[in-house]
Order: sequence, then C-alpha cells, then structure tokens
Amino acid sequence: MTADAPAAAPFTVMALYKFADLSDAGAIRPQLAAFCCARGIRGTLILAPEGINGTVAGTDAAIAALHGYLLADGPFGRRLAGAEIKFSHAREMPFLRMKVRLKSEIVTLRAPHVNPARTVGTYVEPGDWNDLIARDDVVVVDTRNDYEVGLGTFRRALDPRTRTFTAFKDFVSRELDPARDRKIAMFCTGGIRCEKASAYLLAEGFSQVFHLKGGILAYLEQVPAGESRFDGECFVFDERVSVGHGLAQGEASLCRACRHPLTAADRADPAFVEGVSCPHCAAEVEAEAKRSRVAERQRQVELARLRGLAHLGDDAARAARRRKAAKEAAKDAAREAARPACRRRAGS
Repeated sequence: MTADAPAAAPFTVMALYKFADLSDAGAIRPQLAAFCCARGIRGTLILAPEGINGTVAGTDAAIAALHGYLLADGPFGRRLAGAEIKFSHAREMPFLRMKVRLKSEIVTLRAPHVNPARTVGTYVEPGDWNDLIARDDVVVVDTRNDYEVGLGTFRRALDPRTRTFTAFKDFVSRELDPARDRKIAMFCTGGIRCEKASAYLLAEGFSQVFHLKGGILAYLEQVPAGESRFDGECFVFDERVSVGHGLAQGEASLCRACRHPLTAADRADPAFVEGVSCPHCAAEVEAEAKRSRVAERQRQVELARLRGLAHLGDDAARAARRRKAAKEAAKDAAREAARPACRRRAGS
C-alpha cells in the first residue's frame, strides 16, 4: 500500500485504472461517491462499462481505506484485482472537489471493436524500457496530446501532435504502416491510453506492439534519474501540474487563461501575463479582447438608438456631423468673401 506521507507533503495521491466488466457502473456510482466524500477524498473517478479510471487525493488513512474498498468484495466484487495503481504525495490538496462520473468509455477513443480487457500489447517493465526504445528497429510513439508532450517526453519518440486521444486513430492511418513498422513501443502518463492504443493497433493489423507498464509515472518512480531517457517533466491532471523523478512535484505551472502547462521559459516570455495570457494563447486572448471591445461599442450604439440619441460610433451620426461641418464651412467662406478687401488684408 502507500508509504506514510512526508510531513511536508501530507496528502496522498492515488492514480488508478483497470479495464474490467463494470456493466453495473451506474449502480456503483452513488456508493463510490458517498464513500469518498465521507472521508474527505477529492478528485475525479470515471466509471464506464469497460472499467474505472481516475486520480484522487486525501489523507494517507483515507486513501488506504479507498484502496481496500476498491479491491474488496463490496460493490466491485474483486473485479478490480490487478488494477494499475500509483501513489505519490502532494504538499497541498491538488483537487477542489470529489466527482464520480459515468461515461461510455474510461478513455475515449471511439473504436467499438477494441476491447483492452481481452487483447492488449506486450507489457514492458520500466527497468526494461531503455533497452527496448534504444533499438533501431523499434518505432517509439508518445500517445499523449501535444500539450503533454511539450512538457517532457522520451528521446526518439514520435509526437502524434494530437489535441484529443480520438485523433490518435488519424495519426495511425497517416503515419504508421503495419507492413513497414514491425515493432512499435508506446507510452503514456499512467498506462491506460497505451493499453487502448495497443489494442487498437493490434486490431488494425500491427503484429508486435509494446507498451510501458504503468506509464511514465512508473518509469519516473523506478528508474534512477542518472539512467533516465525521459527529458523534462510529466504532465499530470491536477494542481501539481507536473512531476519529475521520484514523482516529486515539478516546476511547471498552468496558464489560468487557457490551462496550458508552462515551463520556466514560457513564464519568461513577454507574452506571459499572470492570470491573463501565455505564449500559447496570447494571440487568441488579444483577438478576443478586440472582439469584446467591438461588441461593447456596438452595444452602446444600439442603446443610444433605443434612447433616440446619436452615438459617437453610429455611422449615420458621423455622416450627419460631416454634413453640418460642411455647411458651417460654406457659411464661413461666404462671410469671408463678403468682407471689404482692405479689411481682409488687415486681418480685421
């Protein structure tokens, strides 16, 4: 189970997933939510007919109780035995509330013919991963999304440049070929996306598919930093933002405008304004601000029209002002022409 949380990091974080038959997920949901809330646990757990996935945090005692509840006979009936579970610690509570969500998939790929509970690729232990990805005949693929890859990844890994996991299918059809890419090694944060991705590749005709057991989190936990082939930090979906070797909390932060993870270089960029924008969203934020200003100006025009007034921004009002100015200029010219020539020369 968990090791006692260090005094400086009193919260225990548990990340878990398991592909299993949970056709009764709807009935389990309220029981699981009540159990967590009664113990002050926060985070998100996703239940679906294909299994469970999520990350939660609480005191060490509360998380230990939840761990036992999930694996005991109770509502899950030991169906979660062998679940992939990772423990780490946080200095502050990394979640705002407790949510237990019911979904059609615990990780969304939208490939109904894929069932990771029946068929997945070959698991590779973290201690064996370096040797595998160093081989020239192995294609290394990061199955995570672009903002996660940008914070850290394994050397030589292909970046699918996806924004959602469902787009991984497009990457496969566009960039991978079962006749050419005989051996593929995949990884993700905790292993869940790789299980589904490996099942998908096998269904698409790829024959030798490997994936990192326990994902990057297991690798960072077990492989010494001096032997690591992982560069950067691993993005995590909570307020810690990232973790490094030993699963220690990383240095990354989140842009509060677009929720993109930020490195130290991002925060040093002139486009970064705390709570307002970052290099990843500054252009969009500025465009939105401009749209807001234009919208507000038009709103004032409409309000002025409703009140029977001419607004400074109203085209009709501007035209009227131009006509009035032209008339005044014509009158001034006529008066000037009518004055005696000597008075015009004297400037009187």
